[in-house]
Amino acid sequence: MQTRPRTPLAAVSAALCTSLCAAGVLAAAAPVTSAAPRPPASAPAPLDYVALGDSFAAAPLVSPADPSNLLCVRSLADYPHVAAKALGARLTDVSCSAATAGDLSKPQHPGTRPQYEALNTGTDVVSITIGGNDTGLVAAALDCVNLLPEPVGSSCAARNTAGGSDKVKDGIDAWAPQFGTVLAEIRRRSPHADVFVIGYGNYIRPGGCFPVQPLWADDATYLQGAVNHLGAVLRDAAHDHGATFVDTYRLGIGHDACAAPADRHTEGFVPTDDAAPLHPNGKGAEAVGEALAAAVRVTR
Repeated sequence: MQTRPRTPLAAVSAALCTSLCAAGVLAAAAPVTSAAPRPPASAPAPLDYVALGDSFAAAPLVSPADPSNLLCVRSLADYPHVAAKALGARLTDVSCSAATAGDLSKPQHPGTRPQYEALNTGTDVVSITIGGNDTGLVAAALDCVNLLPEPVGSSCAARNTAGGSDKVKDGIDAWAPQFGTVLAEIRRRSPHADVFVIGYGNYIRPGGCFPVQPLWADDATYLQGAVNHLGAVLRDAAHDHGATFVDTYRLGIGHDACAAPADRHTEGFVPTDDAAPLHPNGKGAEAVGEALAAAVRVTR
């Protein structure tokens, strides 16, 4: 039987079919690929946080103790450690009990470096509590102690305000420019850092609680008023130097030295918890640290 020759149209159709069939086979055989997944975004580096200050920051006798410098009587549960943990920050805590503003620039103890040396241009956050020792508030508090009720003894409020001026508040005002210098130096060493000034808070309620704490009513009110005056000086200086003031007074309402021992954030003249007299205990350090962490989150 004789085969009829293909017409040009038939030849084109056959070639097209062959090409399409081959393409279909290849497509079916080719592996299915997708775009490579993007690598996860790298986590931000932890904040570099430096804590400066005195015993209010160091929380002496609050356990556990910081073994890195026993002379500073510093706690591993002080407010800087609480804040650093809450923020996931890398902490350098150089706070030291009994520190004055002068100890920021010189060794406070043999082998203890000046606190300023912890600062550098990479520091992200700085906290500081200072001034209580410079202005003599601790000595003023001890001067107010009266173990016997009125009128046996004398009033520290009356002594300090005799003649129409207030010796304690005048001393605080005289020290104020030095704290401005401290903030300027922090800014010079760590120009990119957010700086937080932590107030001394609420030690004793108006009118006191004699004899639970050995202060007459007027003297208790006077002493807390002096603490509040220092807080106002710290707040104003912070505002003038672009820092943030963390007011801890409200944190202590109902938790001052007159509160029941289980409710205290600040210990009295005779501590009932692991803490130095007239200093924050562990609960107080935790409350201040959480307040500081919240303030840092707002600014960053």
